[in-house]
Amino acid sequence: MFKLSFIYIGSFCFILSLLSFFNVIYSYYFEILNNIHIYSYTLIISLGFSSLFLIKKNDFRKISIYEKIIAVISGYLILPLIISIPYYFGLNYLNFINSYFEAVSGFTSTGFTVFNNIKHLDQSLLMWRSTSQWFGGLYFLISILFLIDIYDDNYKKILTNFISLDINEIIKQSTKILFVYTALTFILFLLYKVINLRSFDAFNLSLTIISSGGFLIVNNISEVLQSEFQIYIFSFSMLISFFGILLPYNILFLKKKDLTVFTEDYYLFVYLVFLIALFFVFFNQSNNFSITLFSLISSISNIGFSFDLINQNNFIFLILIIVGGSLVSTSSGLRFLKIFLLTKFSFNELVSHAKPKQILLNKVLFSKVKIDLNDINKYFFSVIIFILSLTLLTSILTLFSFDFDDAFKLGILTLMNTVNSSLHSLDSLNFAEFSISLKIILSLFMIIGRIEFITILILIKKFVFKN
Repeated sequence: MFKLSFIYIGSFCFILSLLSFFNVIYSYYFEILNNIHIYSYTLIISLGFSSLFLIKKNDFRKISIYEKIIAVISGYLILPLIISIPYYFGLNYLNFINSYFEAVSGFTSTGFTVFNNIKHLDQSLLMWRSTSQWFGGLYFLISILFLIDIYDDNYKKILTNFISLDINEIIKQSTKILFVYTALTFILFLLYKVINLRSFDAFNLSLTIISSGGFLIVNNISEVLQSEFQIYIFSFSMLISFFGILLPYNILFLKKKDLTVFTEDYYLFVYLVFLIALFFVFFNQSNNFSITLFSLISSISNIGFSFDLINQNNFIFLILIIVGGSLVSTSSGLRFLKIFLLTKFSFNELVSHAKPKQILLNKVLFSKVKIDLNDINKYFFSVIIFILSLTLLTSILTLFSFDFDDAFKLGILTLMNTVNSSLHSLDSLNFAEFSISLKIILSLFMIIGRIEFITILILIKKFVFKN
């Protein structure tokens, strides 16, 4: 059962070795010589693990979905161990748990950090933090492709023209995703250079935004974005995390230009326009719409960056974080289209009981796709799993002396992989002072938040309800 896990993790370790080599070159070029050895360790270890990819592949046509899920989850547990090496060996004051916590936070694109003052870190380590987010975003996207069989057929038809993929096709499509993901990162870098960000800031922020990450190379985003023009451009650049990689992917590689694959993008665009209009009219009391827009897009993209604002409606932003964006994106959340279809189906059911003679079609607008009852059950159970996970995590946090309000908000941010900030009145949290057990718990829930909730249902069905 674990043979596939070794091969899957090994393939990503090769990419991690390339990123380690890049940090070795960077440290050598800028004469940060005391850090070269720690990235060399990471390079050697990740290359060693990448050899697992060379394990003889006998017959992958019979791989079960359970094996695929275990392979993906194993990656979320093991790869952060390698990512944590530069933290553990590069900083004498950081123990293993803190190093692993920082690595998991970066790899899951959450952004919780044990560092109170980012300015105390050298540039190579800041680069490594940003790189870990970029790597984690890529892992998440390819894992969605790897687990495509768990999604309902109707939803897959909206998202992609592939219903099921064999190993060779997964490798082929993963290569295309890597190309688009890298190209978008480079475009973001050029865009940030256009708005006069220095190269180091532009590069690191491009790695962060493409992955919906929460790590910054400064203590506050206001140290980088200082003009309204920069804030507006940066705000709209975060929409890449909201719409996801599927839009440019389908434009470039979809052979048959079927407009139904852009259905989700249409709904997301309408949703975005509605939110912008709503916030402009009702939530712009300070008459500083650039900051309001920044907070809005940062929330729906599950990034979480914020300027220090006064009188913000934290609950509204938390709701936006839970809703999330596109399925095939690096953002988290329950996903907008799932919630929309679930709401539409529920409304139609209520109306049909109130007016039995009225015929209502459970069909996605501008698409031939009909909403199937089995699909609705999956969406419903995904929401239930999220609520149960949030209830459990909130209860656990209250046992660690958090008041209910902070525990509830931190629980949402953890499961939605969104960084804590002044947007949620949690910017004063000091994760370095958290107990070892609490850091381990948060690390596990960050991983739970990153995998699709439906995978939990499948594993429960497999190992709990065997009969």
